[in-house]
Amino acid sequence: MPIATVNPANGETLKTYDALGAEEIERRLATAETTFRDYRTTSFAERARLLHRAADLLDEERDDIGRVMTTEMGKPVKQARAEAAKCAKSMRWYADHAEELLADEEPADSDVKDSGASRVLVRYRPLGPVLAVMPWNFPLWQVVRFAAPALMAGNVGLLKHASNVPQTALYLEDLFRRAGFPEGCFQTLLIGSGAVEGILRDPRVKAATLTGSEPAGRAVASVAGDEVKKTVLELGGSDPFVVMPSADVDRAARTAVTARVQNNGQSCIAAKRFIVHTDVFDAFAERFTAAMKALKVGDPLDEATDIGPLSTEQGRGDLEELVDDAVENGATVLCGGERPEGFTEHGWYYAPTILTDITPEMRVHQEETFGPVATLYRAADLDEAVALANDTPFGLSSNVWTNNEAEVDRFVRDLEAGGVFFNGMTASHPAFPFGGVERSGYGRELSGHGIREFCNITTVWHGA
Repeated sequence: MPIATVNPANGETLKTYDALGAEEIERRLATAETTFRDYRTTSFAERARLLHRAADLLDEERDDIGRVMTTEMGKPVKQARAEAAKCAKSMRWYADHAEELLADEEPADSDVKDSGASRVLVRYRPLGPVLAVMPWNFPLWQVVRFAAPALMAGNVGLLKHASNVPQTALYLEDLFRRAGFPEGCFQTLLIGSGAVEGILRDPRVKAATLTGSEPAGRAVASVAGDEVKKTVLELGGSDPFVVMPSADVDRAARTAVTARVQNNGQSCIAAKRFIVHTDVFDAFAERFTAAMKALKVGDPLDEATDIGPLSTEQGRGDLEELVDDAVENGATVLCGGERPEGFTEHGWYYAPTILTDITPEMRVHQEETFGPVATLYRAADLDEAVALANDTPFGLSSNVWTNNEAEVDRFVRDLEAGGVFFNGMTASHPAFPFGGVERSGYGRELSGHGIREFCNITTVWHGA
């Protein structure tokens, strides 16, 4: 993929960029290493001051960077502004909490004495330059949720962003520079995917984090494993959205729409598989379908638009293949299932779609649908609902609608996912850990768990 801004609403190439050459990559790696030596010794108060300044700048520039994101990857502009606001909020959260999260820990006195020490503590120290390989779908947020904790921990960042959001990638480097962070604290590397291995193998790069596809995660994890370097992976998801008889079906159906089509349906933590108890299936399906049909598809820069184009032509083609395969194998289309009227020749649009009568033979039963396509299942009872929810190679998050405490306990115990959200849709917050299991990856971002991922957890022992 060329490094370029291509407007997905009309296919127009707006800007192209040359990839960095070997000499410039070397210069940037050297800068990162040199900067880290000094930056790691700065105080939490100084890092917090800089990160607060970055948050202030981002708030001031929210409208402008929102339009850039929308032009590069197609999300509705109102959602782009909200993404920028969320990033600023998270920067402030880490600026205000990092020192507490990384405070020295002291084991119990009895254990200290038993070890023969006079004093023992656990200290969190930064690792060094960390490579972040990031996707296009939340081009600000998915970088900031790595960068904010990494910078507050005393690390420095190297960003390899998706090739279709270069302007957003360069904005991030500029944002941290203008906030006052030393040169080399956060650098954007405009490179193709082929250059990632060499950078990851460089001994100056100490760890890597990747958000993206399963194949990309496997590639980075393989290289990092060969080099014995720490990685955090947040990969795909096919999150279940379970509705049980005790739920508020009206509210569940309304929330289901947002949970499926946020960011034009291109979100790892979007609900994708809707598993509804047979007692409330018909009522839910009627409300869900009507609400999906009512969504406005259109220009993502129009404030009234609910769903814009998919980010790439290839992305739409992949989605169409999944839907076509399902229909050919007997799935029923409740709405959508095609390119929307008026958008068949310009832009990479796809209509909000609901498929039901899904069987295991269909690709859509196991593969992630990265676009506004929902699959709807009928569950006979609690056991079948749990079984269907877990019948996926992924395990990122999950949504359950129930007011039955026994069912709550069962879902918490048995759902194979990194999160269980009851009577609401999955969302990320800086105070709560985020990540998955199985093919959704490993490690955690956000919260104290996230900031400690790229720390040297050091035992400090003093003899008696």
